[in-house]
Amino acid sequence: MTVIKRLPKAQSIMATAAAALIFILFAILFAPTQYAAAAESYCPNRAHAVPAKVPADLLPAVAKAFQIDPGVVGEGAVVRCVGAKLMACVVGANLDCGKANTRRVLRGATAWCRQHPGAANIPMAATGHATIYQWSCRRRRAVAGKALVAVDRQGYIADNWKAVP
Repeated sequence: MTVIKRLPKAQSIMATAAAALIFILFAILFAPTQYAAAAESYCPNRAHAVPAKVPADLLPAVAKAFQIDPGVVGEGAVVRCVGAKLMACVVGANLDCGKANTRRVLRGATAWCRQHPGAANIPMAATGHATIYQWSCRRRRAVAGKALVAVDRQGYIADNWKAVP
């Protein structure tokens, strides 16, 4: 005759709780999320390589990536695909989600220098927010200085975009 030894009630509860915790951790770590599935269905389309409004099914994932309210994402965020990776950008006061401006001659900067010869800095109001350079005036001529931001392989300001897990 086999004797089955019963655990005291407290130990039984602890063992059940530990098993449940392990199950939940495995589910979180190894189960694909609904967001990943949404990104996987979005990114194979080559048309999604350019920024577009965030689709409704991706709003929660983008909001989580930026730690902001989904309503804000719907109002001012865009997504694009870099291969199979989903990237997002939230437009802000000085954040540009379009292509970076890498030109070294800008009409607005030139006009600023004509009115402010020798200015040490040209404001973004004159250069635009997409420029990657620090601008100054050498007499009445606009001069592009050092690059202030990095540009990704697709031509966007890299720091303005985040990968959406």
